[in-house]
Amino acid sequence: MPKLDIEAKLNKEQLRAVKTIDGPVLIIAGAGSGKTRVITYRIAHMLDQGIPQSAILALTFTNKAAREMEERVKELTGKKLQNLTVSTFHAFGVRILRDEIERLGYRKNFSIYDETDRTQAIKESLRECRISTEGTDLYAVGQLFSNIKTGRFKWGDASGGITGNLANDAWEPVYKDYQHSLKVYNALDFDDLLALPIQLFEQFPEALEKYRSRYRYIMVDEFQDTSFIQYRIMHLLADRNVCVVGDDDQSIYSWRGASYENILTFEKDFPGVTEIKLEQNYRSTSTILEAANGVISNNTNRKEKQLWSGNKGGKPVELFYPQNESEEADFIATRIRDLMMRDRLKYDDFGVLLRTNSMTRSIEEAFLAENIPYRVSGGTSFFQRKEIKDVLSYLRVIANTNDDVNLLRIINTPRRGIGKTTITMLNDLARKNHSNIWDSMGRIRYTPDVLFQEAAKGKVELDEFMQLIETYKEELLGKRGISQKVRALVDSIDYWSYLVTEYSKNEKVAKWKFLNIESLIQSMETWEKDPDNFDPSLYAYLNRVSLITRDDGDDEAGKGKVNLMTIHASKGLEFPVVFIAGAEDGIIPHERAMEDGEGNSEFSPLEEERRLFYVAITRARDKLFITSCLHRRRLQSSTDCVPSPFLAEIPPHLVEYHEPDKPVETPEEAESYFSLIKSKFI
Repeated sequence: MPKLDIEAKLNKEQLRAVKTIDGPVLIIAGAGSGKTRVITYRIAHMLDQGIPQSAILALTFTNKAAREMEERVKELTGKKLQNLTVSTFHAFGVRILRDEIERLGYRKNFSIYDETDRTQAIKESLRECRISTEGTDLYAVGQLFSNIKTGRFKWGDASGGITGNLANDAWEPVYKDYQHSLKVYNALDFDDLLALPIQLFEQFPEALEKYRSRYRYIMVDEFQDTSFIQYRIMHLLADRNVCVVGDDDQSIYSWRGASYENILTFEKDFPGVTEIKLEQNYRSTSTILEAANGVISNNTNRKEKQLWSGNKGGKPVELFYPQNESEEADFIATRIRDLMMRDRLKYDDFGVLLRTNSMTRSIEEAFLAENIPYRVSGGTSFFQRKEIKDVLSYLRVIANTNDDVNLLRIINTPRRGIGKTTITMLNDLARKNHSNIWDSMGRIRYTPDVLFQEAAKGKVELDEFMQLIETYKEELLGKRGISQKVRALVDSIDYWSYLVTEYSKNEKVAKWKFLNIESLIQSMETWEKDPDNFDPSLYAYLNRVSLITRDDGDDEAGKGKVNLMTIHASKGLEFPVVFIAGAEDGIIPHERAMEDGEGNSEFSPLEEERRLFYVAITRARDKLFITSCLHRRRLQSSTDCVPSPFLAEIPPHLVEYHEPDKPVETPEEAESYFSLIKSKFI
């Protein structure tokens, strides 16, 4: 193991945070203050002190952050880290449930529903309860179910109602049917990954003790973003040696259950807390930090801190008041082009931050007109769309009939009369015989009805489904021309009629989804005909799709492109140059967020919106532009806009108002421009 020279690598407060490993510790880590550095050095220091890897649990919020932490600890220690647990909360929940879920009546090979799967399951439960899906806000229903499951609301709680729909407690039967469906399909939604470990720990104290005795040192990153249920998991597991790292000024996720008040709760639950503040910023110029401090100091519910930077001075914050969103977009595109020329920046040095994804259109059009490559964060991946997942699930089951997860997804999609009773029986048989669903179907298929009377009703449908899979297994495996056979499969299951039934009041949606399937088949055909493709088999295709859809696939795709994203999506990132677009009252702060927060005494929506603006400012390293339109189109008309009140909170001496660019004046500057333009074509 390399010698860990922490004294030379850390400032005074960072060093104190790294060395304080016994007892409860609260690290208030300001933006850009080296938080990840402190966490990784702290883990490395614990290992250096002889604490076993298996005794350490580090929890964070994204897979990317977990991977980065683990890689940095490897570099610092030179050790293999087979027994160290660095994980997201949800991934840690999966780890527990893979080992223990049979105690709760599930089988170990459960599937995890994403948002698309969950919405479909809710629609099925609405039908079971004879509630029309056409007039129902499925997103709102999903949010209600999530709030119930994670303990934010209880049935009968007026605050948990769904505006414009039925009274809150009227949704309870739908929720119960939804929960029953999950159990029948041996599936969990994302909230279950947190709720079920708590249920497990409460019902089976010996299971809790097993994990408490193992994880004797616990660390939680981005603590201000923890929800009530995530805090409960940490609190159940932690003894005394627990360290939480966060910044209440960057708490921007109350809408998904996060609460910066967990910091106050932590201080109550763990008496004798050591509090350490990291206030030296290593990211931004002092100008940008002074602007950020000027804004956030207007919040009252916060721990007092003052970020400072050794990077003195810096370019002023540049404000621009365009006439409308088209002029705003042109300004951003032009400035990116100009700065690339003048300062030799790359496309991915720029971050363009918006309050909502719905504001991207005009900026995307300006980028397209200027041939500026960009990526938009968020949205649904093509391969995550329900219709695409359905087709791919058929192909995965054809390739591997032991794949219970994908088999249960398609066993009654499109509906073929295989109901929940039959599926429950198949699950029970698989559990009893330590086998899989396909094996259970075979047992019923070839067993006399007298022995499986309860399955007699669904036996014909099961037989037809198995014949379909067997037919296409013979057609697709080990043969060429799979794209045309997949098209025939889609016709065989009559997926078009299924879409028409699902979207009976909106045939355009059905057509759009069917065109997506056609796009999938066409891309498959292109892949097959690629002369460099020496293995155009179904197995190779499915492996390729799995690689495309892995969770870090976007990292590579985003290189060399301008980053166009919401402020929420930008958290944890940094860029040499940042544009904050749409800094207008009603957008920042957002009028809907202000309305949603009315009557909620737990938090101030204005203060959360200010924290969001603070996060946006502190993404910038060297240069910050802010635009605020005088007029903006809403629906079919143009409306007058008022600048965001947060702009007045930036100290005036830091601000410069945009003026037209000066022309190129010197021969040296012209030569520099010419050289850079020339390099673009080499």
